[in-house]
Amino acid sequence: MYRVALSEFEGPLDLLLFFIKRDELNIYDIPISKITKDFIEYLDALQTLNLEVASDFIYMASVLMSIKAKMLLPRPDLADGELDEFDPRTELVQKLLEYKRFKEMAAAMQMQEELRRKLFPRLQFEHVDAPLAEELRRPTLFDLIQAYKYALDHAPKKTVHEIRKIPVTIEAQTDFLLRRLNEKVQLSFFELVSEFDRITIVVTFLAVLEMAKSRLVSILVRDDHNDFWISRKEHLN
Repeated sequence: MYRVALSEFEGPLDLLLFFIKRDELNIYDIPISKITKDFIEYLDALQTLNLEVASDFIYMASVLMSIKAKMLLPRPDLADGELDEFDPRTELVQKLLEYKRFKEMAAAMQMQEELRRKLFPRLQFEHVDAPLAEELRRPTLFDLIQAYKYALDHAPKKTVHEIRKIPVTIEAQTDFLLRRLNEKVQLSFFELVSEFDRITIVVTFLAVLEMAKSRLVSILVRDDHNDFWISRKEHLN
């Protein structure tokens, strides 16, 4: 079994903050049903891709389910302005706020490091084709999963099922991608696999992840696009 492990989120609190920021939620009044649903869907997506799920993520899922159950229990009515001392979300909110402070501090320190680097002259060029002139950003694991699922959903459907040996390997698709990158600076994953069958799409996706892990290519995404783009690493240096 070929397994790919990605450390996109440093822990369950990091994932919860991602949901809160993405959906512009009030951290002091978390809609526990929605965030529990998103959290469990994320774990299901990892299992679909055969990615290893850490025990702390599974533990957090059980904590969220417990909080959701407690919030369904009847509670005494509160007068206007009175605080609910028995809100089961209180401990989780405190942990999120503390984690958020550390995360912001780490980001500020990283920004200082980046500013310090700019004191030394370095020539860096990033080649972007005209169709990708919009603002690009580094992909999250959700971006890759979304593009991967979109490509699978739009793969040609076969009505006849047959058992046969897989006709393609990760090594072969790696060579295929390198040849295509010699012809074009950037490749759209969806366009690249649009005529492949499902198993070839799966193997090609694993080849892209392996190449990114080996620093042979870089991956970029754009908001509101069910796709990602692949470039040779040297074109971004």
